[in-house]
Amino acid sequence: MMGGRPSSPLDKRQQQHVTDRVDALLRSFLPCYRGQLAASVLRQVACELSPQEPAGCQLLRSKKLPRVREHRGPLVHLRGHPPQWQPVFCVLRGDGRLEWFSHREEYEDGGRPLGSTALTGYTVLTCQREYLRLLDTLCPDASGAHTQEEADPLLEMPVGCPLFLQHPFRRHLCFSAATREAQRAWRLALQGGIRLRGTVLQRSQAPAAWAFLEAVRLYRQHQGHFGDDDVTLGSDAEVLTAVLMRELLPALRAQTLPGLRGAGRTRAWAWTELLDAVHAAVLARASAGLRAFQPEKDELLAALERTIRPDVDQMLRLRARVAGRLRAEVQGPLESCLRGKVAVQLPRITRTLVSTVEAALVAVQTLLARGVDRLSRHLRGSSSGAQLRKEVYAFGEMPWDPELMQICYQEAEQSRRRLGRLVAPFGFLGTQSLVFGAQDLAQQLMADAVATFLQLADQCLTTALDCDQAARQLEKVRARVLKKFRSDSGSARSRRVRGWLLGIFLPFVLSQLEQRRRRVELPAFEADVLAMGSPALTIEGIYEDVIRGVLSQRIDGELKKALGAADVSSTLDGCSEAPWDQVGADEETEAQRGTCSRQPGPGAEVQPLCLPPAPETFRS
Repeated sequence: MMGGRPSSPLDKRQQQHVTDRVDALLRSFLPCYRGQLAASVLRQVACELSPQEPAGCQLLRSKKLPRVREHRGPLVHLRGHPPQWQPVFCVLRGDGRLEWFSHREEYEDGGRPLGSTALTGYTVLTCQREYLRLLDTLCPDASGAHTQEEADPLLEMPVGCPLFLQHPFRRHLCFSAATREAQRAWRLALQGGIRLRGTVLQRSQAPAAWAFLEAVRLYRQHQGHFGDDDVTLGSDAEVLTAVLMRELLPALRAQTLPGLRGAGRTRAWAWTELLDAVHAAVLARASAGLRAFQPEKDELLAALERTIRPDVDQMLRLRARVAGRLRAEVQGPLESCLRGKVAVQLPRITRTLVSTVEAALVAVQTLLARGVDRLSRHLRGSSSGAQLRKEVYAFGEMPWDPELMQICYQEAEQSRRRLGRLVAPFGFLGTQSLVFGAQDLAQQLMADAVATFLQLADQCLTTALDCDQAARQLEKVRARVLKKFRSDSGSARSRRVRGWLLGIFLPFVLSQLEQRRRRVELPAFEADVLAMGSPALTIEGIYEDVIRGVLSQRIDGELKKALGAADVSSTLDGCSEAPWDQVGADEETEAQRGTCSRQPGPGAEVQPLCLPPAPETFRS
């Protein structure tokens, strides 16, 4: 699809090699996953039984699942062998999948697309020169100079409004829009799809999602990779595929690059095609392996629930006793580690993260207030009921409007480089995850605020009110919703920043203490844990919880300085998950609700606004 083919597709030997590598990965990963599933059930049961009440949510939760607005239209696509620019009709689905058809009628008639891709892991580039520089870095010639033994289609025909979709392990997709306006609309839509696909696990509060992410962290930690990065963006199969592709990449480069035909950018395109073939094979095998594990996982979760719940008090007492003994062993080296590099950079990183989230949420509040004001103006002055209903619909769609929400998303994006420079010394390379997390939070709070406003407005607007009275009622609702928004956004900001700081510093601290951990007499502590006979308790898990707990205290103290003690104390008290703190306690998705203390009742589903009838022309 994108240039010269590799000298041959994956042959049977290569396919078998990929299969063997995926199977080996699963054999190493699944035991770790089973252990984290047990730990996640213990955490869930312990939190359910904890007397500590979670911080209340003021806003109602939107009933709409996280999604992107479907976007479609004509583009030109570089495809074929040799590649040529050909017109296509593209459709971005609500689940973040991009499809392209030969023409609009093929799509409208329900035909099969020419091609499709899940947008997980892609980056959108709109500058042709920047994309060509990227190609030049993929497969540099041995001489270090760019030669052009074969024609470069991209150079022969400059692209006016390009949309280059680049992926580290997949073939690139090159499109072009007809106008700058269409290019911008597609860029914003594609970026929304990329974020939606990438944060599916981070948004989930399902025990299995938390267990999977922890298992990936521990698996990579066992491989010597302590610093977090963006490898955990995507579904479970996509994450495992990215993990293995990184492991395979050095050997792939050494064994296949010298044999690729062509030169310069043509060779780079051939390299992306080869990577795409390997990626597809790895993803298919990893997906099959996880599907095969699903029945066992379901049975395991049910069995763990049955065995852990009756003994949870005894398990927590044992954990606390062992944790106390371990803390005494590691307290000195841990405090020494925290007084060094962590203490120097923790305040700066905390302030940067706080300011990043605050800027995005202030933009959300401003956008929300403007939307309500626009509704009020239409309610007072519109002579058309149909027009007002259109405005109400547009207001309800604000969280999913990429053009409107871009104002909020840009605030998070602008901090990327500064954040990257601050966290890189700690081995953290996941700034994309941080940016996506802030943008997800902005969208979720906007969706909740819009749902709350429409719910309350529907309750207070009756046919007995004229337009002026209805507008005054909306002003009261506006004030209530903004107050609730400020409360919830403050709590969510503290939780997110706290989780991010743990994600940045915990792997670093664990790496610094690795030699010390090996010298700690863990077997002396392990006897009691083994006697308990539950996979939910391990000495390694308790050791990490001890480190996490001490680090959390430092982080909470720094957050109180950055946000104000009165502002953050109750928030942190409410969001900590007894008996231990959860790293990255993200907002739950709509399909997995149930942990919030607020009970919206049967009227929580947003209904259409009851529009007042006056004047006569308004009813038309």
